[in-house]
Amino acid sequence: MYVYKTEIMQASFKLFSDKADENDLMRLDKLVNDRYAEGWELVTYDYMATSTQFKGAFIITFRKEQA
Repeated sequence: MYVYKTEIMQASFKLFSDKADENDLMRLDKLVNDRYAEGWELVTYDYMATSTQFKGAFIITFRKEQA
């Protein structure tokens, strides 16, 4: 049986753009690697853009076997 953990990582502020950039991807990689070191496995992630086109976010779900 697994336990799941979902996190939201805010993307950096961008003027008139809702796209993730290289800095956002490096932060996402760090988060995934940090959670992996804690025993979590990446299940899924998605980038959520906003209608204001200033700040989006990643929603990331991890899992690990329940002890």
